[in-house]
This record gives sequence, C-alpha cells and structure tokens, in this order.
Amino acid sequence: MTSRRPDNFDGLGYRGIEDPAYSGGYSGRSFNNSSSVDLQNWVTTPPDIPGSRNLHFGERTPQFEAAPAAPGAEDTLPTAPPSEQLNRFAGFGIGLASLFTENVLAHPCIVFRRQCQVNYHARCYHLSPLTAISVMYNVTKSQGPKALWKGMGSTFVVQGVTLGTEGIISECTPLPRELSHKWNPKQVIGHLALKGLTCVVAMPFYSASLIETVQSEIIRDNPGILDCVKEGVGRVMGMGVPHSKRLLPLWGLMLPTMLHGVLHYVVSSTVQRLVLFLLRRKSPAKQPVDGSETVQTMLDAYFPELMASFVASLCADVLLYPLEMVMHRLHIQGTRTIIDNTDLGFEVLPINTQYEGIWDCVNVIRREEGALGFYKGFGSIVVQYSLHAAVLQITKVIYSTLLQNA
Repeated sequence: MTSRRPDNFDGLGYRGIEDPAYSGGYSGRSFNNSSSVDLQNWVTTPPDIPGSRNLHFGERTPQFEAAPAAPGAEDTLPTAPPSEQLNRFAGFGIGLASLFTENVLAHPCIVFRRQCQVNYHARCYHLSPLTAISVMYNVTKSQGPKALWKGMGSTFVVQGVTLGTEGIISECTPLPRELSHKWNPKQVIGHLALKGLTCVVAMPFYSASLIETVQSEIIRDNPGILDCVKEGVGRVMGMGVPHSKRLLPLWGLMLPTMLHGVLHYVVSSTVQRLVLFLLRRKSPAKQPVDGSETVQTMLDAYFPELMASFVASLCADVLLYPLEMVMHRLHIQGTRTIIDNTDLGFEVLPINTQYEGIWDCVNVIRREEGALGFYKGFGSIVVQYSLHAAVLQITKVIYSTLLQNA
C-alpha cells in the first residue's frame, strides 16, 4: 500500500505549501502570511502531545513569545524574602505570648499577692519569691489546681468594662482618649480626667472581681463569668449579698481607686516612652542586607515596644505597691470574705478590719505591721515578672530560629 502522505510533509511546515493535489484549488494559508494576521485572534493551539509537531518529550509549545528583558532589569526587580510570612507573624506571636503571660500565666501570682495584701493576720510577709512559691504550692496541694486560678474570668470582665467605659466617655465628652504629639496642658488634664472617670465607673466591678480572686476555694461556690457584673450592679444599687456595717460606701473608695489608677497610668506611660526612646537610640533602624539581618531587623521592630511595656508595668507595680495594698484592704472590708492562710497555706482566715478611710488604714498598717507591712506578698511580683521576662526571651529565641531556618 502506497502512502498518501506527500514527500514534503513535515507537520507544521506543510500548511504554507500550495499543492493542487491536496489543497483542492484553494491557496494554502500560512500563519506567516501578512494577509491572515487576524486569524491569530481565534485560531487555537492544539494540545501538546509528546511525539507530535516535532516536539521532544517534555517540551511545550510557547503560547506567547516573551519579549527580551531589558539590560539590568533583573537587578532592579525587588525580591521578597522567603520568610516574609513568618516575619509578619513574628510581631503578632511575640505580642500574643506577652499578653498570654500577663493575663493567664501570671494570674496565680496576682491571686497570691492580693491575698497577702489583705491578710492583716499574716506573720510571714513573703518578701522573697522562695517563700511565696512554697506557700503557693501548699495551697495548690491542699485545695487543687483551681485554687490559684480563681477569678480570672472576672478580671477579663473588668478589663472589658474599663475599655468600653473609656470609649463611651471619650465619644460623649470632649475628653481626649489619646494624646497627640503636639499636646498642651489642657489636653493632658482632660486625658487624665478621662482615666479617673473610667476608674470610678469600673470601681464596683473591680471590687467584685477582687473578692472572687481572694476568696478561699474551700468555702467558695462556682461563680459564673457574669457574676462579677451582677455583684457590681448590686453594690451600686445596695442589693445582693448582705454585707456587714463595716462596709465602706463607694464614695469612700473613689479617692484611693482614682489615685491608684491615674498614677499607675502616668508612671507606666512615662517609663514606657523613656525606655522605648533609649532602646531605639541605642539600636537605630538598619536596612537589611541578607537573611540573617532581615530576621534581626524584624525582631528589633517588635521587641523594643514589648520590652518597654514590660519595664513600665514592673516600675508602676513596684512604686505603687503600698497604695495598691491600702486600696485592696479598703475594698475588701465588710464583705465577709474568708481567705487562705498565707503563712502556711492549709487554713482559712476571716477579714475583720475596721478602717475608717485611707489615712486611717495607712496609720494602722504602719503602727501594727511596720514599714515592711506595706510590701506583703512582694515576692509574688518577683515571680510574676521573672516568668514574664522568661517567656518573652524564649519566644524571641524561638522566632529567631524559625525565621533563620525559613
């Protein structure tokens, strides 16, 4: 059988050859012909089949002809680092670890610190972190792990009430919520007044949260998350759980609560800006050259603010520790609260103080407990911020390793 394929048939090139035997009197159409340029808009390319159209296995027909690259264009194209997603995630991860440590992991230290502050019976002041850890272990051993995690939900409720109150007051009044770079004394006074009003509005809920955190787990029921709100509203309306006659009215608690809240904000804000200024001045921003410098630059962009916030909170808590102790004793008085014995950790004690106000509380503490009595439970602060610093450092090392290996 003779083949009907022409001798000059070579796949693609045959379309441009006019052969009367096969074209049937019609002129051959070639894509190279200038008269059929418009056909390129609708003529589709057959699929790439290995072995057809003189293609070797693995080759593909070019759909479009790439334009020649301009000289030096490869040098001007920006190249994204391979660890760009991890770089963006680094700041969020370190911030989340700091927030988790500050509000969750540090909660047992906050509970024990408050119990030591309101315990006027205590003979051991727990100025050292070693004694604080020992008694915290005894409380956990005798009452279970939940003994030092009580009241954590109410602390988040108080934070939510504080943020919501501050936003509502700033929207309804001319009091500024934030200070601009070009501030004046009038704006500063208005901003501090906003902070003071926020503390006053959140005061009854803070008092209810304080009771939940110091109440002994032995006689404590299982309160709900919103019980803090119910107790706070009941404290304002004069309803709810009956209290003793030694309970101070809310207007008597306004001065120490406002004073502590405003001073804590002033000290922490001042220290934070100072530390951040010193850190950025010590290590100015650098342009990254290679991968390792990119990692270090990304970490240096996030870590100084967290370190400044850490130092600011530490300084504010240490400087205002005596004032916080007086405020907590005034809040807890007359609420019939029973706390754990912070000397041993195996017993419970009632709170039966009879302070008449902030100055009377200061004088009684100085006379009966001495100057160091204002720092009862100070070792728990050392444990709290040591744990916070360790978590920040570990998180930084982990992200530095991940970014360098990415």
